[in-house]
Amino acid sequence: MEKEKLVIAHSCKKKFAPIVEYINEMLKTNENSSILVGIDGMCASGKTTLGYYLKNEFDCNLFHMDDFFLQKHQRTQERLNEIGGNVDYERFKKEVIVPTLNKQIITYRPYNCTLGMIQVGEELSCKRLNIIEGSYCQHPYFGDIYQIKIFMTISDTKQIERIKIRNGDSMLKRFILEWIPKEKEYFEKYQIRENSILIDN
Repeated sequence: MEKEKLVIAHSCKKKFAPIVEYINEMLKTNENSSILVGIDGMCASGKTTLGYYLKNEFDCNLFHMDDFFLQKHQRTQERLNEIGGNVDYERFKKEVIVPTLNKQIITYRPYNCTLGMIQVGEELSCKRLNIIEGSYCQHPYFGDIYQIKIFMTISDTKQIERIKIRNGDSMLKRFILEWIPKEKEYFEKYQIRENSILIDN
């Protein structure tokens, strides 16, 4: 197991080195400014992996869009039909983006899907580097907030294999029928891929 972790870490280091160098350069040339990095992309493409890798490389905050699922009262048919609407972007902007941009304390409160409620969470200080990872993190509702935009991509075959291993056969069907098509609509409508640095994973 330990050897496997080392292999994975080595692989990430080689693959993500250009992004680390780019962020370092941004931090040097913007000494008095905060840097926001948005890691969007296909499900199972490695967005969370990249997020945690960067957190280990830098003194930064890491926020996950998966912590902001729609609350039960938000899951109307109208909202679910909205392109890019199946995430609580209103609460994410209010509780994470606005205080981050204003260099205020962030009260980070993940939504617990199992309990169907927002957790008490924790208070975080704004840092010079703040990373947001997850599908829909580049939603236009947030405005033009990122100094660095990243899009993680993956082949269709590898994506299905990873989802099957990670989530099982029953959830795989839902990804194929619901969540992957929703993501594709969002990517295409708002040209997320075209306006980002691409990382093929």
